[in-house]
Amino acid sequence: MRSLLSLITLVAVVQAQNATFQQASASSLNTAGFTVSNVHQSNGGGSVCVSGTVRVRASAENLKFAFTSPTQQTDVTQMLLEVFQVNSPTLAELLQSPTQVVSGTWTIGATLCVPPNNLRPKAVQLLTHGFGFDRNNWDFAPGYSYVDIATSHGYAVFFYDRLGIGASDKPDPLNVVQTPLEIEIANKLATMLQSGFFSGVTFSTVIGVGYSYGCYVTLGVAEQHPSTLDATVLIGASANLTGIPPFFLGLNAAIANQNQPERFGALDSGYLVPDSAISCQQAFFRSPNFDPAILAKVAATKQPLTLGEAISTPLRLLPPFAPASDYTNPVMVVNGEGDLPFCDGNCTYPTDLAAQVRPALYPNVAASKFQSLIVPDTGHCVNLHTTATGAFQSVQAFLQQQGLGA
Repeated sequence: MRSLLSLITLVAVVQAQNATFQQASASSLNTAGFTVSNVHQSNGGGSVCVSGTVRVRASAENLKFAFTSPTQQTDVTQMLLEVFQVNSPTLAELLQSPTQVVSGTWTIGATLCVPPNNLRPKAVQLLTHGFGFDRNNWDFAPGYSYVDIATSHGYAVFFYDRLGIGASDKPDPLNVVQTPLEIEIANKLATMLQSGFFSGVTFSTVIGVGYSYGCYVTLGVAEQHPSTLDATVLIGASANLTGIPPFFLGLNAAIANQNQPERFGALDSGYLVPDSAISCQQAFFRSPNFDPAILAKVAATKQPLTLGEAISTPLRLLPPFAPASDYTNPVMVVNGEGDLPFCDGNCTYPTDLAAQVRPALYPNVAASKFQSLIVPDTGHCVNLHTTATGAFQSVQAFLQQQGLGA
C-alpha cells in the first residue's frame, strides 16, 4: 500500500509539473523573432524555452589571411605548432596580415528561456559559449544547467550557437569566422533583446555572460560597445595567457570532417574539433569533481572551432590587448582552480588570477562592483563539474547584490 501511495504521489507531482509547463508555454512565450521554432522545457527541466534560428546582420574588420585552410591533418598540426611556439615567426608574420570588412546577415541558432511561473522578466542574461561546445554547454543536463539556476532567480536567459557552430551558419572558417565578427554578432543580439525583438519581450537589463572563448567575445562587447551590457560575468578567463599554447595543443585539434565524418562531413577543412575524450579531459576537466559520463557526453557531442578563431585569438590576445577602459558596470570572474588555458592549471599561483582581471581588463570598474571566485578542484569548464551549481548560485547572488535582480 505504501508503495502504491508513493507511486500515486509521484504521478501527481509529475502531472502538476507538466500542467505548470503547459500553462507557461501557452502564455509566457511566443515565437516572435525565431524561425523554425518550438516551445519546450530546458534540458535541465526547470525552464520554459523557445528555440529556433534568428537572423542577425553584422559586420566587422577581420584579418585577411593569404592562405587557404589546409586539407591534411599533418599541415593543420604543424601550423598550430608554429603559431604557438615561443617567439613564433609565423605569429609575427600573421600580425602583419591586412584587414577586410566582412558583412552579412547570418542565421544563428538560439534559445530564450524564462522561469516556468509565467513571469516576464525585465533582466536577461546573454550567454556565449566557448570552443568545443555549442549553446547546450549552458543547459547540458539535469544538475548541469546554468539556464535553470538563472531562471530560478527570475532571470530570462538567451543563449546561442556562435557563428560556425550548431544550428548557425557555417561560412568560411578562415577569413569569416573570427573574433571581431563574433563580437559584433553578440553586440547585435544584445541590442535586439533590448528592443523587444524576441518573443515580444523588451528587456531593460542585459547581462553578458561568457565561458572561455565566449569571455573574450563578451569582453570585446564591453570594450567596443561599453554601454551595451549592464553587467558582465566571465567564467574561465584571466589576463594570464601562458596557458593558451598547452590548451590548444592539448585539444589535439583535428579536422572535423575527417574526425567525425558522419557529423561534420560537409564542413570545410578549416573546422576543427578536439580529437578524443582524452583531449576534452585535458582541456576542460579536473578530478575529482567531474563525472566520467559527462566527459563521455562531451566527447560524443563535441563541436568545432575554426582555424580563423584559433589564429585570431592569440593575435587579439597578444599583450597589450585592449582592456575595456570605458566600461564601468559590474563584473564577476569565476575560474576553476585548475583552469589550464588561463591559469596554467593553478589559478591561485602566484596570486589570485581571477582577481587580476579587474585591473588588467576592466581598469575603471570600481572595487565595489567587482567580485572574483575560484572554485576548488575544478577545471576550465566550470559548467560541467559537480561544483557548478554552487558557482552558478554565487553568480546570481552577485548580480542581485549589484541591484540587477530580475
